[in-house]
Formats: sequence, structure tokens, C-alpha cells
Amino acid sequence: MAKLLNLQEWAEETYSKPPSLSTLRRWARQGRIYPAPELHGKEYKVQPDATYVDPSKKNLRPKPKHLKLPTGGTLLERLTHGEKASSLRR
Repeated sequence: MAKLLNLQEWAEETYSKPPSLSTLRRWARQGRIYPAPELHGKEYKVQPDATYVDPSKKNLRPKPKHLKLPTGGTLLERLTHGEKASSLRR
């Protein structure tokens, strides 16, 4: 397991001009740092590879470039092309 850093140490490694400690604590409380910092006594500890998550962005995960369709086609294709009801799962 990696050594946990406090918020100021993490900010110094992550940013060229780190935010203030009060801003970092607010980000931790609001869940803007992923993975979430852990509160150890009065101090937040965070993993070194943690990142800031922008809350205004709804979809945080990258989308796959190519989406694989089911081998039998989509439901709409099966209904449109008249697949028999007996071959469908119940």
C-alpha cells in the first residue's frame, strides 16, 4: 500500500501553485478528490495518485471508443426483422 499524504503534501505534488488548506478541506468534504481522503484524527490523508474531480462534469468515466453490439443484434433490430418468439429468452 502506498504511503498516505496529508492534503498540503498532496497539493504541493499535484499543483504548481497549491490551493489553500481551507479549500483542500472543503474539496475533501464535498467529495471532489478521488479516491476520497480519509480523516485520521483532525487531518485528512490522501493517496498520492488521487485527482481532483470537477463536479460540473456529469460523466466522469471515459467512454469506450467502440461499443460492441449483442451478437443477435439489438432488440429493435430483432423486432424489426421478425425474429420468431420461440427463439427469444423468456
